[in-house]
Amino acid sequence: MCLAVPGKIIEIYAAGGLRMGKVDFGGVIREACLEALPDSKIGDYTIVHAGFALNLLSEEEAQASLEALRELASIEDELDPPAAQDWR
Repeated sequence: MCLAVPGKIIEIYAAGGLRMGKVDFGGVIREACLEALPDSKIGDYTIVHAGFALNLLSEEEAQASLEALRELASIEDELDPPAAQDWR
C-alpha cells in the first residue's frame, strides 16, 4: 500500500538532463523528478511516489488531504495511547 502526501514545489532545476525539483513536505525537503509534470512551477502542490512527481493538486486539494491525515493521526492517538516510557 502506498500513502501519498502532498508537497509544495519550492525549487526547480535541471540535473543529468532531467527536470528536477525540491518539494517541501511540511518542513521535510525531498528531491523529486518533475519530468512527468512539464507545466509544474514553483508553488504548485504535487504528489510524489518513489522520487517521481506524479500529478499536480490545487492548494485546496492539498490542504484537504493534509487535514484528513491530521485527523487520522488524532484518531490513532486516541485509540492507541502511548506506551509507558519505563517498563521496568
